[in-house]
Amino acid sequence: MARTISVAALQSAYGEDMAANIARTADLVRGAAGKGAQVILPSELFQGPYFCVSQEEKWFGTAYAWREHPAVIAMADLAKELGVAIPVSIFEREGPHYFNSIVMLDADGSAMGVYRKSHIPDGPGYQEKYYFRPGDTGFKVWDTRFGRIGVGICWDQWYPETARAMMLMGAEILMYPTAIGSEPHDKELDTADPWRRAMQGHAVSNVVPVVGANRTGREHVTEAGQLFYGSSFIADHRGDLVESFGRDDQGVLVHTFDLDYIDRHRAAWGFFRDRRTDLYSALAAPRPA
Repeated sequence: MARTISVAALQSAYGEDMAANIARTADLVRGAAGKGAQVILPSELFQGPYFCVSQEEKWFGTAYAWREHPAVIAMADLAKELGVAIPVSIFEREGPHYFNSIVMLDADGSAMGVYRKSHIPDGPGYQEKYYFRPGDTGFKVWDTRFGRIGVGICWDQWYPETARAMMLMGAEILMYPTAIGSEPHDKELDTADPWRRAMQGHAVSNVVPVVGANRTGREHVTEAGQLFYGSSFIADHRGDLVESFGRDDQGVLVHTFDLDYIDRHRAAWGFFRDRRTDLYSALAAPRPA
């Protein structure tokens, strides 16, 4: 019998009420599980608004130790009840340090550990370096009940090295929770299509399905506000969009993949057979000669 996996992406708008945001996400998780999803991906920092549009110290008060975060506690109970795995994106506090993190919950509700976002952006509307330290966990792949899941966080998704590293660690599905939308410094700049293309490229060059979950709606952390463009999707091992949302949709996307077929297909392409690690030293050098 073929080994299959059913994955889901959630897309929703969120406000400033953490309890309401967690409850909204729980409803979507239930909806995805009802459609057969086994690994369910909410968007980045779903428990509140995307606060990194500006630098305000009050937001540090919304961080928790990862085992104690209200979103982790609520989703762990739900994962156990429904028998699903959930990567939970949180604002994590560890002593005096703050991270943008994922806690991977397996289908029995157990926490498999934490991944801390490796690449931290800094620019208009995405001022994350004010809040987050660069991750110190290295990339992670989680051996869940349903398959090996690699999870990067938002800005990580633009780096082919992130995807390739997780693939070399044995990932069978790549997932990226995201919060991305309008660019305050340039009203004419729309990154929705490049955002998708970057991850579709990871799918092609690694022969692996990719799931991207973004938020939608306008938020008003600042007076100008920020409009998130949704466009969540599931891409297959060819990079084709097999499930996708528009900019304003809210709900769940679910798709089933045959992992055994994809594994054979990946081997046939030879991307991993033909790698030339003896030529790649420049990739690990901060300033190659």
